[in-house]
Amino acid sequence: MSARRGAILIPDTVVARIAAQAAREALIRQAGRSPARLGLGPAQSTATVHDGSARLKISLDLPYPVDIARTCGEIRRYIADRVSHLTGMRIDDITVSVQRLVSRERLRRGRVE
Repeated sequence: MSARRGAILIPDTVVARIAAQAAREALIRQAGRSPARLGLGPAQSTATVHDGSARLKISLDLPYPVDIARTCGEIRRYIADRVSHLTGMRIDDITVSVQRLVSRERLRRGRVE
């Protein structure tokens, strides 16, 4: 890997962590509370960085019921904007996959009142 003078090189793992945090922020914006309080697992992400651009893969849980297509689109846009803003990179592609849907009914049954 050759570096240009004055260029900042951000490793794939750092970009992936930023993307995972952005996914968490997007879920908070969607649901109004933290994913952990909704019973959702943490978002998992990978990134491939090349020549100032990144390709991202995000895997996450969503609360059910939800409009999956609309929600994933909003999350994808938020992640692209946030990662681009924080890293200065162009985001070429983001793949968002849903690992599991967590029903609100299941959460209510698990709570002690």
